Amino acid sequence: MPPGEIRTLSNQVLESDWVFSYTLLMKESADIRRILQSWPYDPENDARLTQGEDGRSILQVRTPLGIEQYELDGRPDAARPHGFESALEYHLRRLQAAQASGRQTEFKLDQGECHELFSEGTLYYFRYIRLFQLKDWARTVRDTLRNLQVFDLIHQYAQREEDQQFLEKWRPYILRVNASATAMQAMEAGACDDALKTVREAIRKIESLEELEDDTFKFERERSVMALRELESQIQKNRPLSELEQLEHQLRRAIDKQEFERAARLRDRIRDLRQQHIC
Repeated sequence: MPPGEIRTLSNQVLESDWVFSYTLLMKESADIRRILQSWPYDPENDARLTQGEDGRSILQVRTPLGIEQYELDGRPDAARPHGFESALEYHLRRLQAAQASGRQTEFKLDQGECHELFSEGTLYYFRYIRLFQLKDWARTVRDTLRNLQVFDLIHQYAQREEDQQFLEKWRPYILRVNASATAMQAMEAGACDDALKTVREAIRKIESLEELEDDTFKFERERSVMALRELESQIQKNRPLSELEQLEHQLRRAIDKQEFERAARLRDRIRDLRQQHIC
């Protein structure tokens, strides 16, 4: 058979194989009705962690008309802008290069680059609110810290003032979510004092934010402080009493019951414990 005919036949076979594979793929995966039927929409149970075909963990969100899927690590949509894990990583590398060459003052983010970071940050926001819902505290902390990096980068290096200020209205909110997830993680580890410290520090940060003449900022600041104070109260209620606190509670009861000898012994024990703490 002449070489030209061989090439023609080969191309026909490849094209036929591609059409067959594509048709098979469409028949197998285009209609997701069965998947939707296996997971009916329920607004109270609309997010789950599951596994992809390759065994990796993924996040899925059931919407009234379909399913959204997020990667759990890296960028939620698995894209690699500019060949990096995220646009944030790419621009941070640019900043590092500028710093290394002594040209940091020349580093700026133009309107298009800011928009790229805004859009990407929204993807991480969609993911971390679902991770919070699923009580995946570690990944929530990771994603909120990551988005706070975006806030800081744009606020410091955006060319346009409106871009510098664009995200600041939501800073109280993201500080609240980050602190709440960090505190819950500490609570699960039995570190109640660390949880309280985290929440109180977040309240201090939010209250000390620079004032903005923006209704969203004012609303989020007030709402976030209220939510964190409520969390602080819940942590205090559920926090196990220390030995010293238990003894002080027993002392008050002994005094109320006029059990003075027992009260004296309790005072001695409390004094000894406080001396140990001082030392």
